[in-house]
Amino acid sequence: MTDGRALLSGVMVPLVTPMSRPGVPSAGAAEDLLAALAQAGVRSLMLFGSNGEGPLLPTGALTEFAAGVAAQWRQLTGDGPVLVNVTAAGTAEALERAAAVRLAEPDAVVVSPPIYYRHRDDEVVAHFAAFAAAGVPVVAYNVPRYSVPMTPAVLDEVLAMPHVVGLKDSSGDLALFGEVVAAARRRDDVGVSQGSETQLVAGLEAGADGIVPGIANLAPVPSVELYDAFRSGRLADADAAQEIADQVVKLHTVRPGVPSVKAVLDSRGLCPPHVAAPFAPVTPAERIALLDLLRPLDAHLITPH
Repeated sequence: MTDGRALLSGVMVPLVTPMSRPGVPSAGAAEDLLAALAQAGVRSLMLFGSNGEGPLLPTGALTEFAAGVAAQWRQLTGDGPVLVNVTAAGTAEALERAAAVRLAEPDAVVVSPPIYYRHRDDEVVAHFAAFAAAGVPVVAYNVPRYSVPMTPAVLDEVLAMPHVVGLKDSSGDLALFGEVVAAARRRDDVGVSQGSETQLVAGLEAGADGIVPGIANLAPVPSVELYDAFRSGRLADADAAQEIADQVVKLHTVRPGVPSVKAVLDSRGLCPPHVAAPFAPVTPAERIALLDLLRPLDAHLITPH
């Protein structure tokens, strides 16, 4: 039986999806980035989340990339977990996406409530229940910016399902996060991850087992330092790392989203700037603004292995 608390501990990177050309994921193009993340002390990966452009990629594009990245990561880290987000608009498609990534042997699939329609609580619960037959542990993902929000009642029901081993919360609602932790602790084996980048320390203080910050693609060392400092009781150091994270997050004031993250990684020789349509790469002016904004933080940003 999967121990969700162990699975979600430490720093998990919601990996960007390097591409050989726009919309075409490439495990080969991810090699340098994966090596740099492993060197920085990152423990685990989540593929095809919002940072990974997952909902923009067709199911047929998932298999080869997921399998290739998982193989590389396990070679680099020994036993570093790889989770794969299979969120979709409907239950049938989400299950198809889960089947498509089985070749990667994911440690768990990550499932949000359905996107697009505003479903009732009982429909959201049924969506998660359908994964009992998928043959792989499930980490629920509450990301109300993109999908149906998980209410406290839904959280209680979903986290009681034996095949659900954890939950990542990116709501930014600390009161709700407290309810997530309380619901998870009704079992010994359910883990909780904080995905809100400006509340990483607050999430750990509330009882999170690990953190999943999108900015860890760019600043993995401060992310790892934040987690390690908190766990060892160096709270001032954890707060200092949170301040760095808060500064890195400001890149989204120039151009929100994945294109900006990929542009900065491209400037450091770690990821092509290609994105999946309808995303467009950053403009030359946006690229200059991004690099100017982050220049004072250069010592904290990812470097090639």
